[in-house]
Amino acid sequence: MEVEFPDDFRCPISLEVMTDPVILSSGHTFDRASIQRWLDSGNRTCPVTKLPLPPSPSLIPNHALRSLISHFTPNLSSKSPPCSSSSSSSSFPRELVSSLSFPSDPDSLAAVLRLVKRSAAFRRLVADSGATAVLLRHAAARGCPDLQELSLRAILHLTLDGDDARVALVAEGAVDAAAAALNSGCAAAALAATTLTSLATVEVNKCTIGAHPTAIAGLAALLREGGGRERREAATALYELCKFPENRRRTVAAGAVPALVEFAGAGSERAVQVLGLVAKCQEGRQEIRKLDGFVRVLTAVLRVGSSRGVEHALLALNLMCSDNKDMALQAIKEGALDLCLPLLGHENGKIGKNAVTLARTLQKTQLGCSV
Repeated sequence: MEVEFPDDFRCPISLEVMTDPVILSSGHTFDRASIQRWLDSGNRTCPVTKLPLPPSPSLIPNHALRSLISHFTPNLSSKSPPCSSSSSSSSFPRELVSSLSFPSDPDSLAAVLRLVKRSAAFRRLVADSGATAVLLRHAAARGCPDLQELSLRAILHLTLDGDDARVALVAEGAVDAAAAALNSGCAAAALAATTLTSLATVEVNKCTIGAHPTAIAGLAALLREGGGRERREAATALYELCKFPENRRRTVAAGAVPALVEFAGAGSERAVQVLGLVAKCQEGRQEIRKLDGFVRVLTAVLRVGSSRGVEHALLALNLMCSDNKDMALQAIKEGALDLCLPLLGHENGKIGKNAVTLARTLQKTQLGCSV
């Protein structure tokens, strides 16, 4: 049977028995090669406690533990048979993670991607080992699109391990990497936007991503200039982010509203949803009023859109028409009042409620003009 070493003999990063244990200033012990690789990747937190480290952390040899390991190993080595192919195979993930560095090669990153897709245990190993920092550096680097795409795909799978994983990724710099990748080409840009969407499902991350100097601006640019897939992913990311009120103002400031109206006119219900959120802030309503075609686009959604699209189109029209008489008159001209009437008793309660409210606003405006 394989030798079972005490857990204290194993490095928290590589999970292998330590050959050169050193003590970090946080008080935890790591194998020198593993913690040095962690620090060389730009990390300045303890891998175990996640607490900040000093600028130049010292690595103090743990002679006592090294002695214990060296005395433990010979006593059991004679009882251990040679490693079988299966045990060698089972150690491959740890070897892969411990050898990962920047710059890496496509084969190594492809192997990481395959494993993070299949194994929750491997995703935890990546997260705990410092390998995430290597993936993030590749994701932010624009020189090699293949490596960037492989890393972004792996990071996206790491975000699927729950809220704690998403918060930890943001703390390690995932927003910086994704924001940099938004301007790196079609495949990478779409993956970066999808990654931001996944990260933003956690409320605290919405605030962090929104406060980033280029994240929302990058999504707005992708919405204006990207292809079909890139625009869809950018709109979805903005929808998730705009659930946080301050991000609505940031989205307006980034110049996303004209692109959202244009994309909604091209049939994107996600863009309609974002407009419904943006219209909740004063800055959003002011920007929308400057645009020709907003009312026409949303009344077209009332005619032919899905239930979800109609719901959000009614919400946006309500916000705009109740706030501005000219908008209400445009809506009447485009036939919005007639379109509301069949929706008053809709089985979707939100649609019915919004249709009643919009119909009342438009009728009041119509009566006021006839007096």
